[in-house]
Amino acid sequence: MGKPAAAATAMMQCSFGVAPATLNVLPTNRVMIEGKLAATILDATPLVNIPTFGMCTSLANPAVATATAAALGVLTPMPCVPATSGWVGGAAQTMIGGIPALTLGAQCVCAFGGVVQILNPGSTKTLEG
Repeated sequence: MGKPAAAATAMMQCSFGVAPATLNVLPTNRVMIEGKLAATILDATPLVNIPTFGMCTSLANPAVATATAAALGVLTPMPCVPATSGWVGGAAQTMIGGIPALTLGAQCVCAFGGVVQILNPGSTKTLEG
């Protein structure tokens, strides 16, 4: 059985972020799922497809490490600036413009150690294989 397809308005969360964010899908492929733009595994560009998650709590983030050191070791979150590269675990068979479709369960890793996951794919009826 397939997984729900991810589309524009899918809700995501980073393991080091303090707030969820909405996936932004650009109209380059022009494929729609339930009236929304379909997402692919390449929809992972920081601040274009993946917006900020509010504040970052990862000590691998230089801004957080610096602020935490200045606060004598008390974890001090700093503004999140995602450093993502691509999604892993998209659809095995469903392609959009030759690129695997993005599905619920896919993950995107941030250079600062966070793992971005889709909490709500933005579609309820469309399953991808």
